[in-house]
Amino acid sequence: MTEITLYGIPNCDTVKKARTWLADNGHAVDFHDFKKQGLERALAASWLDQLDWETLVNRKGTTWRKLSDERRAQVVDKASALALMLENPSVVKRPVLAGAGPLAVGFSNDQYAAIFGKEQSA
Repeated sequence: MTEITLYGIPNCDTVKKARTWLADNGHAVDFHDFKKQGLERALAASWLDQLDWETLVNRKGTTWRKLSDERRAQVVDKASALALMLENPSVVKRPVLAGAGPLAVGFSNDQYAAIFGKEQSA
């Protein structure tokens, strides 16, 4: 069985919702805390091989908005996105779910129900 890992930051509301959904639906997953455990180059690079950098870099979040205009302007491709993600793991759109099929970013009840093959109840 493949190990499932949820990557994120514990105080992120979207991560909290994902963790609650997973627990409520009986899915034991490992949690990787970007703040405490960081983000390894090989892992981030593998994500960028699977998804477009614009999907992985959260350009609506606080971390992105706090970057200088000059720094934001430098993020134009996979390589520059990787550098930014390694400098500031908080810029990664959260949560990232790995090991439950294709890499998934973000959270919604419907998205996770589809990933885990559950029917949504009204």
